[in-house]
Amino acid sequence: MISLIYSPFPSFKSAKVAARRLITAHLAACVNITKSRSIYEWKGDLQDTSEYLLIAKTSLKRKKEAISLLNKTHPYELPCILSWNVSATPEFEKWVNENTSRRKIY
Repeated sequence: MISLIYSPFPSFKSAKVAARRLITAHLAACVNITKSRSIYEWKGDLQDTSEYLLIAKTSLKRKKEAISLLNKTHPYELPCILSWNVSATPEFEKWVNENTSRRKIY
C-alpha cells in the first residue's frame, strides 16, 4: 500500500512550489500537477475557477508529514487536502518507500 494525497492550488506556480518541497524533503516520491476546473460555493458566492491539482504519491509512514507540510504552506485559507491509501504494484510500492525513506528537515 501507498498513499495518494490530493490538493488543488490556485496557480501552477504555487502547486509547483509545493511539489518541489514535498520531493526535496523526501515526503513524496512523485507529484503530478494537472489543470482542472472547480465549481463550489465559498462564503455565499458561487465560484467557477481554474485550479491546479497536486497529486502526491507517498509512503504510509510519511503521509502525515506530507499533509502537515502542505497544510502549513498552502496559499488557501481553507485548503482541501485529501488522502487515501491505495494498492500499487510491488515494484512501484518499493520505489515509493525507498524514495520517501530518507529524512530531510523542512
